[in-house]
Amino acid sequence: MEVTVGLFMLLFGMAFFCEFLDSSLGMGYGTILSPVLIIMGFDPLVAVPAVLLSQAFGGYVASVFHHQFENASFNKGSKDLKIVLVISAFGIGATILAALLALNIPKVVMKTYIGVLVVVMGIVLLSKMQFKFSWRKIIGLGIISAFNKGLSGGGYGPVVTAGQVIAGQDHKGAIAATTLAEAPICTVGFFTYLIGKTYQSMDGPVLSMQFNEFFSKMFSHNIFQWELTLALLLGSMFVAPFGAFTTKVIRTEKISLVLGILVTALGIWTLWKTYS
Repeated sequence: MEVTVGLFMLLFGMAFFCEFLDSSLGMGYGTILSPVLIIMGFDPLVAVPAVLLSQAFGGYVASVFHHQFENASFNKGSKDLKIVLVISAFGIGATILAALLALNIPKVVMKTYIGVLVVVMGIVLLSKMQFKFSWRKIIGLGIISAFNKGLSGGGYGPVVTAGQVIAGQDHKGAIAATTLAEAPICTVGFFTYLIGKTYQSMDGPVLSMQFNEFFSKMFSHNIFQWELTLALLLGSMFVAPFGAFTTKVIRTEKISLVLGILVTALGIWTLWKTYS
């Protein structure tokens, strides 16, 4: 799908809006943006990597401000940092597996998974459950959510943020920890897609080809749509500090209800567009 100047600005605004939700609520960027891009006509194997890379940059920026605004403490030895490390460490393998799977399944299956996943995440957001904090629960959340992220570009924040709150973590701390933990997961997922798609496009043995040729192929337009990625990246990075500040000053519980309704509706819409 070609990106015009008007579409570039629209994509920038979409990323701005979705990253604001994500950095202020700990969810919403990929869960909303991935199905919307697919509905707009972007190939899932183009849209998902662009979402992953842009969210990685937005997440790193937002995490700095979450720490500065004292939504969480990422100092060495803090509970928030330990949660981030556990979620990220156990999630990286699941992300790689999911991204490789996405490159080898029919697109209709991938679109269906994204639609169903988004509907389920919306229902999770609308439900109210509470359990005692447990590191086992945190590890499980990291694995499941990272698999979702690698396969669909979304479904990470709702699982990890809501799961942390359900497991007894402070709401603002859960949002900040999710934002930081998601960044390395997204980075790994993006490069898995990029290298995997490049490998699939090669005719001969990869190890015997020149590195600059492989690098040029990897960032060619049929593998990596830089216009889409740049628009999303700029929008997500620009708004990230404002999202972190919003977490500090507002009550996020009520907004989560609105987000839950929106996410559920988007999931239903994605499924309808897939099979209509």
